[in-house]
Amino acid sequence: MSSLTGASSTGKLSREEYRRQKDLEAARKAGTAPAEVDEEGRDINPHIPHYMVNAPWYVATGAPSLKHQRILPTFTGKQPEVDSGKVGSERLNHWYARGRKQGPAATKYRKGACENCGAKTHKTRDCLERPRKQGARWTGQDIKPDEVITDVNLDFESKRDRWNGYDPKDHRKIIDEWELIEQERKKRKAEELDRALREGGQNDGDKATTEKLKRAAIGDDSDDSDADDDRYAEQADMPGQKVNTKTRITVRNLRIREDTAKYLRNLDPNSAHYDPKTRSMRDNPYKGQEASAVPFAGDNFVRYSGEASDMANLQLFAWEANEHGNSSVHLQANPTQGELLHREFKAKKDTLKKDIKNSILDKYGGEEHLQAPPKELLLAQTENYVEYSRTGKVIHGQERAVNRSKYEEDVFPNSHSSVWGSYWEDGKWGYKCCRATMRNAYCTAQG
Repeated sequence: MSSLTGASSTGKLSREEYRRQKDLEAARKAGTAPAEVDEEGRDINPHIPHYMVNAPWYVATGAPSLKHQRILPTFTGKQPEVDSGKVGSERLNHWYARGRKQGPAATKYRKGACENCGAKTHKTRDCLERPRKQGARWTGQDIKPDEVITDVNLDFESKRDRWNGYDPKDHRKIIDEWELIEQERKKRKAEELDRALREGGQNDGDKATTEKLKRAAIGDDSDDSDADDDRYAEQADMPGQKVNTKTRITVRNLRIREDTAKYLRNLDPNSAHYDPKTRSMRDNPYKGQEASAVPFAGDNFVRYSGEASDMANLQLFAWEANEHGNSSVHLQANPTQGELLHREFKAKKDTLKKDIKNSILDKYGGEEHLQAPPKELLLAQTENYVEYSRTGKVIHGQERAVNRSKYEEDVFPNSHSSVWGSYWEDGKWGYKCCRATMRNAYCTAQG
């Protein structure tokens, strides 16, 4: 029995038992004592740390074992229950059996099966086969086998396992794709270097550099760092910076950071608080200045600008609706439905407020007190300039000035007896006396 496992099952060890336990562990690590054997007859590596060997209290079996660290080797398609003898991580990594079939297909159509392919594990509307002109229900041919229906009842740990159902073999496709891209890149790089060599006009130093880059491009150069330096140096052509690939400078970690850190905008320790963990400064570091006149007005300025407040109200409405039992409102799953329901909710809320207000006014009265008085009476001041005499008589300033026209009034040029604009015809202004529509025309009216 494992020493620490025995300690967890029998209680606290005495000082002598603890000393013998440590001596046995040291002998097993040195190889002078046989390794510990689990319940399946396999040796337990003595160099495995205790926190990996010791099973948690809720899955401890009282015997030395690493079974709680292993997963189920084969997948049977049925989710094991918690109390069915499965311990530790054997209850994890159970997912749906995608694409698996239940043995051979049926030879004739069965009642209740899919009318398109003949499988009995799904309905016709859920069939993923190509729609046939005549389904298996009427032809009785090419009936597909039934799919494996997995009953996945996830427990507390499986629901929170972010990698549950993930197949690591899928990542191999990405690796193969990147390897093909890298091979094509090396091939094109070698062709470009060969073309540069054939063009000629290079000295010995440039030829040596080109040969070295060619070997690095096809993977024959052991010094990959030089090729990486050249690769990054070619992409570092920034304004105000001259990069020469022959100087072998490493520019992969160099960046032009022209932006100012948030905590350097105001060095006053009593200014806006900067949280280094989240890298956020919510308040405005420039106290006493308008938010539009400073380059940075705090994270809250961006958070409460634009449609951010409307989005926050929609999220709050979805949460409150979920608390009241309406689980169909979800901002991320269906934002359009959430916005429409929110508008309908606000309209009903405003209507309810108006109905309550009208009912109270009808019952108790007092509607005349809700009408606001004029602004002059409410504030007892106005911006209109009025000048009074010693006796309190208004001298001037009471009457509002009349808007004047840009044309001179009561002026009749060119012998006209009416002003310009007193006549209108076919979209043109004119003189009423002679009906002339030309601005500077002489009057032709007869006395």
